[in-house]
Amino acid sequence: MGGPCRERALIIAATAVLLAAAGCAGQTDSRPAGSDVAGSAAWSIGSSSEGSLAGSIASGSETALLPLPQTPPALDARRVALGRALFADRRLSQDGRVACSDCHQLAFGGGNGQRKSQLPNRPPVVVNVPTIFNLSYTFRYAWNGRFERLEDQIDFALTVPSAMGNDWSHVVASLTRDAGLRAAFRAAYPAGLDAASARDALAVYVRSLVTPNARFDRYLRGELSLSAQERRGYERFRDYGCVSCHQGANIGGNMFERFGVMRDYFADRGGLEPADMGRYAATKQDRDRHVFRVPSLRNVALTAPYFHDGSTATLGEAIAKMGRYQLGRELSGEDIAEIAAFLHTLTGELPGREAAVAGHIGGSP
Repeated sequence: MGGPCRERALIIAATAVLLAAAGCAGQTDSRPAGSDVAGSAAWSIGSSSEGSLAGSIASGSETALLPLPQTPPALDARRVALGRALFADRRLSQDGRVACSDCHQLAFGGGNGQRKSQLPNRPPVVVNVPTIFNLSYTFRYAWNGRFERLEDQIDFALTVPSAMGNDWSHVVASLTRDAGLRAAFRAAYPAGLDAASARDALAVYVRSLVTPNARFDRYLRGELSLSAQERRGYERFRDYGCVSCHQGANIGGNMFERFGVMRDYFADRGGLEPADMGRYAATKQDRDRHVFRVPSLRNVALTAPYFHDGSTATLGEAIAKMGRYQLGRELSGEDIAEIAAFLHTLTGELPGREAAVAGHIGGSP
């Protein structure tokens, strides 16, 4: 299965992985202050132990894709619990009508099943809400990757009118009226309940939302076999070049790429919107037009609709569009079915289903 598309995929893979060691398990960003990554280049926050990944992809080795760690990130359980409570707490919104869990529903793979969220008395969210799962293993946040820290993404969600439309001073004033919550924060944070501790608790909780032990993880560990259809889908995923962008432990989430490498997606779709500009919104560099953070494919079977614009309703349609616009290949119905079967093996153990209805720690609003 050679040809120009395959050759291009291998070139992309080698270039990307020379700049990004995939499978980054929550490590610290060691990039020099003020540096930036644009275009399709990636920056790693992972370990150099995957430095041979480029060769692995080029040779078709299975080490191009890695299992998620079985041991979850080491996090303070008290802070996780506080973050879980805040995640479902409508007092974080200016009008008391919206919680984080309204957009990021754990039963919908960490999204909400809508093309673009429309929350009560708010303008619509301008992009399809991405999953909140496995953010411990991503290198940037938001579709256009403009946030380097999860805490910055949380600040944005708290203040943007289409979500919480609030600010931390009002949030803290509201939450500190809850004596039980104040006591719980005093036990978990030296400074007690303030903007920094509330933000940190939310970030710690989100980092706890990992989905290990997918069937594919267990396959990579030698614990089970894939079905014949799943195995063929995996082979196509590798051989057609999907692993040039979707690789590592998170099967994506560690590089930028243009949406429409081989054909103009936006010209075909029509109706260009500001959110379609991708990284350009952050960098104002022409080379970043329509460049986005490559999403993780973990739990992708649960996160329809697809892409930043939410325009694609089914996984099969998304696979066909990726073949057409990213690889320059019109996939057959058999190709699509087999790749979809493989992608279903990426659904992991979903954490904290009860968080969607979690109550407040220590009291009521």
